[in-house]
Amino acid sequence: MEPLISPSNCGGACASSDHLSRRTLLKWGGAAGIAWLTPLSQLLAREAESAPRGRPARSVIILWMAGGPSQLETFDPHPTSPIAHGSRAIATSLRGVQLGEGMPRLAEVMSEVTLVRSVVSKEADHERAVYNMKTGYRPSSTVVHPSVGAIVCHELDDAGMDLPRHISILPDQWPARGGYLGGRFDAFQVQDPKGPIQDVANPAPKERLEKRMRDLGVVEEAFGRGRPAGLDPQTTLHQVTLARATRLMGSDQLAAFDVNQAPASQRAAYGDTPFGRGCLAALRLVERGVRCVEITLDGWDTHVNNHDLQRKKIGILDPAFAALIRDLKERGLLESTLVLCGGEFGRTPKLNPLEGRDHWPYGFSVALAGGGFRAGHVHGSTDPAGEKREPQEEVQVEDLHATLLHGLGIRPGKELKTPVGRPLALSDGRVLRALLKT
Repeated sequence: MEPLISPSNCGGACASSDHLSRRTLLKWGGAAGIAWLTPLSQLLAREAESAPRGRPARSVIILWMAGGPSQLETFDPHPTSPIAHGSRAIATSLRGVQLGEGMPRLAEVMSEVTLVRSVVSKEADHERAVYNMKTGYRPSSTVVHPSVGAIVCHELDDAGMDLPRHISILPDQWPARGGYLGGRFDAFQVQDPKGPIQDVANPAPKERLEKRMRDLGVVEEAFGRGRPAGLDPQTTLHQVTLARATRLMGSDQLAAFDVNQAPASQRAAYGDTPFGRGCLAALRLVERGVRCVEITLDGWDTHVNNHDLQRKKIGILDPAFAALIRDLKERGLLESTLVLCGGEFGRTPKLNPLEGRDHWPYGFSVALAGGGFRAGHVHGSTDPAGEKREPQEEVQVEDLHATLLHGLGIRPGKELKTPVGRPLALSDGRVLRALLKT
């Protein structure tokens, strides 16, 4: 079993331990009392099931469909059913698998995609559901959980990068956060990559900036002199953050954000939209070793005029998603990069009086590619009549998270300690082997 993380790689917020996790000790302690029912060897085997196998992915790209996309117009159409309400479907490169009619480019690369059509959540409110999908946990009044990107950056090395390892492009009001891991694991937020990245240009000539930094050092030294240890600047992350920001401002790696350096044909393939440019920037950033990039496409909350509004968003998503998969594969990065496309929940099977679809957490879809997932596979199904809330082969949000972490070489059951000393597992879910290649 792995030990708990140490203060050296947790910013001082976590405690180290050479012992087994408390969760596992409880399991094994319980096993001693019921050994005549469950041999210890079987419990060990179950624990080993969640251990990552093979060569894991090293980066994740999240295409975040804010507002909740309709599964019936995207990844799970039922064109011959009354719940389609006129929505049509198209064939894909996978025999017998259809997508919504507005996704012809993605249909061509479906052999690289894993469709999960049976995700189930217990949250139907936007803010709570976003938290649930981004962290794998339901909101709590006692702790703020880290998002997938924050966990990935915490658990995987940064290889001496100047660029932020966790980036959010076109963020909405609920960007990915570091939670109890700390603010340094929050996503670095940028807008449309068409223009210069904000807040990274040197505010003064190099010589003047260097003088300012020297003067700041004098002030900090004076501040720290005679202060209690807890207030000494040397014991905080202030100087670390300042050094990283200064290094970033002068780094050649910032060119990864500049999608204008890409060939015109490549930019056109992603679509002339902020989201398309965000996906192209994500490709360039992952090429340079960034661990997590989240690109937000807002506007899927279609309580009114569902079909027209979904169609417009699908027209933006389709070329960008397909081009990202193609380019990752051509560059040999698809297996080392996990791509997830989804939102906080789906939309109701039936239209409301305003021709809209309302919130539906009882069986919605996410699409995945790369990262060791089972390409060309469809998991789960929903009721074509729209009457049953329980999909076939349902996938709980926490199980999806556990499987994502597993694909990234991170043990989902690993426990970290919050700043107040509370041990928490990275995920409470189970790894879904049916979604993985091995």
